[in-house]
Amino acid sequence: MCNNKIRILIVDDHSLMRQGLKQILEIESDIEVVGLAGDGEEALEKCLKLKPHVILMDINMPHMNGIQALRRIKDMGIDTKVIMLTIHEDREYLFETVNIGAEGYVLKDAESDSLVRAIRNVYGGESYIHPSLATEFVREYKNRGKTTGKEQGKNKLTRREYEVLTLIAEGLNNKEIGENLFISEKTVKNHVSNIFKKIEVNDRTQAAIYAFKHNIKKI
Repeated sequence: MCNNKIRILIVDDHSLMRQGLKQILEIESDIEVVGLAGDGEEALEKCLKLKPHVILMDINMPHMNGIQALRRIKDMGIDTKVIMLTIHEDREYLFETVNIGAEGYVLKDAESDSLVRAIRNVYGGESYIHPSLATEFVREYKNRGKTTGKEQGKNKLTRREYEVLTLIAEGLNNKEIGENLFISEKTVKNHVSNIFKKIEVNDRTQAAIYAFKHNIKKI
């Protein structure tokens, strides 16, 4: 039985990409690919039928693209996490997927370790943003967002909260942050909650964008 495995639905209009991702992921003992889909419409059908934990969603697809499918999934209240798969040319859409509610963002040419980490983080309730996407997020965030109050929030962070925020920006989950800083996972969770309040964000993805935008780095 594979009840303890992370159930994955791969959605991409290129068969070679679907099969390639399937082969990469099924090497992992805790991941099971339960389905493949070639467009957003098929993704919705298989999502309802197969109930995957995580969907890997391409953006540009025929019939119904990844953004439209993401919006439908979130509007329907389906309890499935979505990681957007993107190429460099798709970056203009990323801010939109943040607002809709995607939990992760990974480049198609990323190392397989990054994709696996993204899946595990998102499945565990975290968010994941590929580090190389940060510049585009920040640029779009600056163009659209007002940050007066948030700018002040940075100065309210304690030294430990600052350290935690830098590790959030690196894509680490609470357990990994605790191991890095030699503190308990519960303590990390408390720090993360305080950070969100101080810098006025709602999730880890927004916190990571904030860190990149304000050039918050390890002390």
